[in-house]
Amino acid sequence: MGLLSEGTPLSWEETKKYTQHVREHGITQFINIYKRLRDRQGDVLKWGDEVEYVVVKFFDDGREAKVCLRAEELLRILNEREHANPEGVKSLWRPEYGAYMIEGTPGKPYGGLLAHFNVVEANMRHRREEVSELLQPDEAVMSITSFPRLGCINFTHPPTKPTPDRGATRSLFFPDEAVFPGHPRFLTLSRNIRERRGEKVSINIPVYKDKYTEIPVDSYSNPTMPDHVYMDAMGFGMGCCCLQLTFQACNISEARTLYDQLTPLCPIMLALTAASPLHRGFITDVDCRWNIISASVDCRTEEERGLKPLKNNKFVIKKSRYDSIDCYLSPQGEKYNDIPVIYDKADYKRLVDNGIDPLLAQHIAHLFIRDSVSLFSEKIYLNDEEDTESFENIQSTNWQTMRFKPPPPHSTIGWRVEFRPCEVQITDFENAAIVCFIVLMTRVILSYQLDFLIPISKVDENMQRAQKRNAAKEEKFWFRKDITTQVSPPEANECCKTGSINCDMKNCDMFVEMTLNEIINGKEGEFPGLIPLIKSYLTGMDVDADTHCTIQQYLQFIQKRASGEILTTASWIRNFVREHPEYKFDSKVTEHINYDLLNRIRLIQTGKISCPELLGDNTKSKTKDSVPTALTNDCL
Repeated sequence: MGLLSEGTPLSWEETKKYTQHVREHGITQFINIYKRLRDRQGDVLKWGDEVEYVVVKFFDDGREAKVCLRAEELLRILNEREHANPEGVKSLWRPEYGAYMIEGTPGKPYGGLLAHFNVVEANMRHRREEVSELLQPDEAVMSITSFPRLGCINFTHPPTKPTPDRGATRSLFFPDEAVFPGHPRFLTLSRNIRERRGEKVSINIPVYKDKYTEIPVDSYSNPTMPDHVYMDAMGFGMGCCCLQLTFQACNISEARTLYDQLTPLCPIMLALTAASPLHRGFITDVDCRWNIISASVDCRTEEERGLKPLKNNKFVIKKSRYDSIDCYLSPQGEKYNDIPVIYDKADYKRLVDNGIDPLLAQHIAHLFIRDSVSLFSEKIYLNDEEDTESFENIQSTNWQTMRFKPPPPHSTIGWRVEFRPCEVQITDFENAAIVCFIVLMTRVILSYQLDFLIPISKVDENMQRAQKRNAAKEEKFWFRKDITTQVSPPEANECCKTGSINCDMKNCDMFVEMTLNEIINGKEGEFPGLIPLIKSYLTGMDVDADTHCTIQQYLQFIQKRASGEILTTASWIRNFVREHPEYKFDSKVTEHINYDLLNRIRLIQTGKISCPELLGDNTKSKTKDSVPTALTNDCL
C-alpha cells in the first residue's frame, strides 16, 4: 500500500491548503536524493515479493463464507514477533486497505544466486502457516485477488452495515468497518479521495451476460450503464489482492532500463495471472482487477476528467492515479513516448535546472501533477536534506504498473524498480513460479540486452486487452518483433531503421500482434519466445539438481498457462461457478456458491485436493527453507 506515516490525519479541507507546499518540498527532496546518489554504483541484485492475503471465516452449517475483520489483531501478534527478533524472522507483515487483509514479504530480500529460487515457495508456505497458526479452525488465510461477494449484504464477520449518509466511504455497499482500523491512512484516503473528486467514486464493470441475466442486474445499477455491475467505494479496488516484486539495480541507469523494458511485459503478465472475474456477487465480463482499482481511487474532479471547462484545476488528466505508466525513463525509450505527458512547466524547469535530465524530470513532474490525498499534521514541515516524506507522499499514491524507487535516505538500499501488475494466485506454487519467471526475465533482459520497447500507446492498448474475458487464450497483444537487437529488422519502416523520432508508430511493422502463447513460448521462424530465451540463458549456469528441478517446474507451468493447456485462475473460477449445481445462469454468485468455491480453493491451496486443470501435474516444487552458503557459483 506504500507509505504508512504515523500522525494526526488532516481532512481534505485542511490537506488542500498544503498541497502546493507538499509538492514543492517533495520535488526539493527528490532533487537532494538525486544529487547525493545519482553516481551510486555497484549495488548487487536483491529482490523480494509481496503477497496480499484475505482472511476468510467459514460457516459450514449454513454454507456461508465471510471476510474476517481480524487483520489488526493478527498483525499485532505478527509485528510483536518481528520487534522481538528483527533479524530472525522469516517473514514481515504489514497492513493493507481491508480490515480483512494482510501483506506478507520475506524477512530479508533474496540475492543473486539461482539457488534462491529454491526457497521462494518455501517462504511463501511459511507465511501462510505462520498466519494460519493464529486462526480459528473455521478461518483461513487465502491468496485470492477478489472476494466474490465483497459488498453484498452481510459479507463481513462480525456483521457490519454500510452507512451511505455518513462516514469515510459513504458507500451503498462497503461499510467503514471493513477498512483497516489500525492506521489512519486508509480511512483518510477513502474520505479525501471522495471529497477531492466532489462525489463518490464510480466503478462500472460489464456483467457477464448469461442465459437468464437480468438487466439491470439490481436496483443499485447505474441507470446510464444498465448492463454493468456498479460499485461506489475505494474498498472494491484496494480491497483486492495482488502479487508484486521489487528489484534492486546496480545503479540508476540499470534501474531506468529495467523500468522501461519491464513495462511492455506488464499487460502480458496481467493476462497470464488473471484471477478476478467475480465482483459484488456477480460474474463479470472481465478477468482482472486493474480497471476496478483504477476507478476506485480516481480522485480527479469533473474538470480534470474533461467534463467541465478548466476553472479551479490546472490540467485535464486522462488517467486515474492508479493506472499504467505514461512515459519511459531511459534514452532508448524516449522515441516511444508517443502520448502527451502532462506536467507543470515550472516543476519541470526546476528539476532540469538542478541537473536532472529531461526524461527523468518529465517523469517526476508528471507524478507531481497529483495532489496529496493523505497528509498528517506532524509531516508537513520537514528537513528536506534528511527527509523524503513529502516526495513519498506523492510517489506512493501514484499507483502505476511500474514504480521507479530512489534509495531511502541513510540506507544501504540502492535504486529500485517495482513490478506491480500481477494478480495473486491461489497456491504458493503458482505465486513462486510467477515471481521466479519475472526475476529470470530481468536477468535475461540485462544479459542479452533485449529490447522489448513498443510505443506507450500500444502498452495502454494491451492493458485493456489483458483484462478481457479469457484474454490469455483469445486476445492478441502488441509486441516487438525483433527483441534480440536494438537495430530494427530489414523489413521495418525506414524511419525505424534510423531511429527517427518522427517514426509513424501507429503503422510501424516492427510491432506485431501476437498471442500470449507466441510471446511466452515462441513462434517458429518469427519470434524466439520468452521461455526459450530463459532456457538459453540458464544453459551456461552451474545449477544444483534441486534448483534446476524447481526452475524447470516453474517454467513448465508458465508455458502451459500461456499455451492454454491449463487455465488461468479467472477461467477456472468462472467455470466453477457456471458448473455449480445451484447456479441459475443469471450471473449471480449466491452465498452457497461462494462458500463452495472458497472451500474448494482452501483445499487446493493446502494441497488436500489436486486441481490439474489449474496447476497441471504440479502441487509444489522441491523447495527448501534456506540456501546452503557454499552455493556461490550459480550467480544471476
